[in-house]
Amino acid sequence: MSAEEATLVRRCLRKDAPAIRQLVERFQGEVYGLCIRLLNHRHDAEDVTQEVFLRVFRSLKRWDASRPLRPWVMGIAVNRCRTWLTQRNRRPELVDYLHETVASPLPDDSSELLVEIQTALGMLRLEYRTVFVMFHEHGQPYEEIALALERPVGTIKTWLHRARLEILERLRSRGMVPPDALDPALDEPLPERGGPRK
Repeated sequence: MSAEEATLVRRCLRKDAPAIRQLVERFQGEVYGLCIRLLNHRHDAEDVTQEVFLRVFRSLKRWDASRPLRPWVMGIAVNRCRTWLTQRNRRPELVDYLHETVASPLPDDSSELLVEIQTALGMLRLEYRTVFVMFHEHGQPYEEIALALERPVGTIKTWLHRARLEILERLRSRGMVPPDALDPALDEPLPERGGPRK
């Protein structure tokens, strides 16, 4: 961890308002971006982002100063999203249904492909989706994702690989990519599978 981060954290613990604002500004965009990709709902993402920073400041004194700050903050964000999804899945989301129903048609194939990718991403297990978003959309390296999720780097690589496979399989099944499309991780043709993925 950098000396500058250590100083920032110490100032936050002393309730230094400019330091608190600086910490929020440093991570807010990335936290919100992760939340919106995992929750697929702008208002939920805004609410969870606020919860994340409340939790960050409540837990800051327990943060291990030998570890970098960013993966710790992102780990809290992932955990809050997971909790929110569990609670949200217990109640019907009429607003989401209406929003999806009235979505305007897409004008071209690239937009259609993007929608298919987003749909496939939304169908992934939360762990796979989280790793995919953190790696591909936020540009975080394996090591930072592993720290944030408190999993070995090998597990992160496996989850990312499986996420790519499942997305590619959906695109193939929907005719969006050729049947002999290469697996982006292995650079070799995907094996045929019988029946739907579990």
